[in-house]
Amino acid sequence: NVVMRPARADDLPHLDEVRQAAFAPVFASFHSMLGEDIYELAQAHEDEAQGELLISLLAPESGWKVYAAERGDMVVGFVAIRLNHDTHVGEIGLNAVHPAHAGNGVGTAMYEHAIARMTAAGMRVATVSTGGEALACAGQVSPFVGCDLDNAANCGSGFTIAASVSQTGTTSA
Repeated sequence: NVVMRPARADDLPHLDEVRQAAFAPVFASFHSMLGEDIYELAQAHEDEAQGELLISLLAPESGWKVYAAERGDMVVGFVAIRLNHDTHVGEIGLNAVHPAHAGNGVGTAMYEHAIARMTAAGMRVATVSTGGEALACAGQVSPFVGCDLDNAANCGSGFTIAASVSQTGTTSA
């Protein structure tokens, strides 16, 4: 059973442990694909900056809300969301599940929580920033919230999931 709650400043060491464990294979993959020289020039700084990004998301003035996923008394994941009440677009930002807890419903609970918060706040679109394929990302999110990708990730009730690719700045829906 996963309990979602607002993250607190004193959660930072646990959130960062989850982040490091979850992203270590991603960063290793970038390193492997790019090779040492290109990785050091083009990607290493971005990977290293992710810890600072997490800290910044927890700041009250950041505009982000970070939610911790707990199993028992252990933080096993987190998700950051931002709500834009002018555009009615919610964004899922940095999020991770500790690999030791992957495949056990933690990610599903996190995304269900994020989408429920967005829906309750009147958001009509949810975006997910990713370094990977946008539509594939939307395809991974849509089953969590009962969406049908045959209709451009239209989730019914006027709610749509879009996935933006951070490297190119393009958006798919």
